[in-house]
Amino acid sequence: MNEAQTKHMFDNRYGTGQSTIDGILRATNLLIAGRNVVVAGYGWVGRGIAQRMAGHGAHVTIIEVDPVRALEAMMDGYQVMTVGQAASWGDLFVTATGNINVFRREHFEAMKDGAVMANSGHFDAELDLPALRAMAEGHERDVRPNVVEYEIGGKRLNLIAEGRLVNLGAAEGHPAAVMDMSFANQALSAEYVAKHYAELAPQVYNVPEAIDAEVARLKLASMGITLDPMTAQQLEYVTSWKHGT
Repeated sequence: MNEAQTKHMFDNRYGTGQSTIDGILRATNLLIAGRNVVVAGYGWVGRGIAQRMAGHGAHVTIIEVDPVRALEAMMDGYQVMTVGQAASWGDLFVTATGNINVFRREHFEAMKDGAVMANSGHFDAELDLPALRAMAEGHERDVRPNVVEYEIGGKRLNLIAEGRLVNLGAAEGHPAAVMDMSFANQALSAEYVAKHYAELAPQVYNVPEAIDAEVARLKLASMGITLDPMTAQQLEYVTSWKHGT
């Protein structure tokens, strides 16, 4: 389901992008403008978060391990750093990688006093929380609802929503206006399986392109937008190899 374009390009980018900011602001009431914000991961979720952080006036740096995505982030106007470089630079850190231990002991040691960390990409394993708690040696306290402060060597590091998904732990998740496409994909895919089960082998399938396109068409229609169909001549042209320079 996540491979459907009307899911990951919209739910992940626009839904998670907005609800992540929502969760961080509800928990901290931080002023984003002027802050150094580090976004770990430049998939669809990372893109959405970075775009909105930049829109709030933040200085945004991307951490990536994929050279193509790192290059894309650079050409989208963001800085690109290693985790080690970003650790001492950032004021606010948001993980969106789907991997584990993105920020670890050595990075916590390098972070500024007052740094804030949140996760929006996976389980709470994106941050090495056992290491963080061990470093604090019990010196931790709730400073706001959904914010725990860890005192480490005379400085304070703040963790939102226990490192769990910040848009759910500190906010309300995605708005219905973007979730509707994800649910429409699920409903139409279930209908497709019910109609075609006899011809389907037992395996994982991507959402059929026709369903993806229909969800987009229905979303546009709900917004009062219609598209021009191609003429017969245009359709013949784009499906033929006979024309060219």
